[in-house]
This record gives sequence, C-alpha cells and structure tokens, in this order.
Amino acid sequence: MERLILYQPALGDMDFRRQLLADEKTMAYNAKWGGTIDFSPDRWQNWFSRWVQPGENGRFYRYLYAKIENAFVGEVAWHFDDDRQMYLCDVIIHADYRGRGYGCAGLQLLCAVAKEKGLTRLHDHIATDNAAIRLFLQEGFVEISRDDDGVLLEKIL
Repeated sequence: MERLILYQPALGDMDFRRQLLADEKTMAYNAKWGGTIDFSPDRWQNWFSRWVQPGENGRFYRYLYAKIENAFVGEVAWHFDDDRQMYLCDVIIHADYRGRGYGCAGLQLLCAVAKEKGLTRLHDHIATDNAAIRLFLQEGFVEISRDDDGVLLEKIL
C-alpha cells in the first residue's frame, strides 16, 4: 500500500491550499519572494481553471495525501515557463509534516507522472538558503546554475 498518493482536488478542496500558503512556518522558504501568499476564495475559480481542470495547458497540480495521517500534507505541481522554455516544478510540504519523508516521496511521484506524460526534464529554482536544495539533489536533480536569486536545478527523467 502506498503511503502517499497524488490527489486531484476539486474546487471545494481549495481551502487546504489557502491554509498551506497562509502558514508562516510552511512558507518561510518563500521569505525572499514575499513569504505567505493570499489565496482567498475569490481567487479559487480562476486559479482552479488554469491549474487543475483537465486540458493540455502545460500545467499539473495535485495535493499529497498521506494515508497514515489521513490528511493532505502538501502539494506538488509543474508548469511550462515560457520565459525560460522549461518545466518548473514545485513541492510544498506543510511545516507540521516535514521531516517524515513526504517531500522525497512527493517529488518521486511528481517525476514519475511527468515522465509518463512525456516530459523529459524537470527544473526548480530554489532560494540559496532553502534546505529543500538537499532534497532535490538527493532525488537526482543537479545544479545547473546559481545566482543571487537562487539555484536552478534540473532532473533528466
């Protein structure tokens, strides 16, 4: 039995994302870019239409559901960045669930689905002081560039 599953949220499930993005400890990694993020209900429909509803729009988004916790513990996503001409991924684990292997497991699931959908590479741009860099390197990503804003990592799928 898998301990972590990818869950495609319904519009009514967006409150978990609101809570995740509003949590200061969870979003501490994002301090360089503003910290917490407002995801009020008036923004849900538009965001949901772009990120979750079916379609070939270069986006993928899922919650991470941990069976043992009987709870959503984070989210994973990727999108095609037109400016950089690459797929950028995101993994956010709620601070209350960090250190339990959910980041590694979520990143593995995300990479597997990306490969199944025909992607050949995934990237992430992470602030230089973010401990998640270690997680990405552990999961086979390699550093391809570094500047004052962060580290660009890549994994060939």
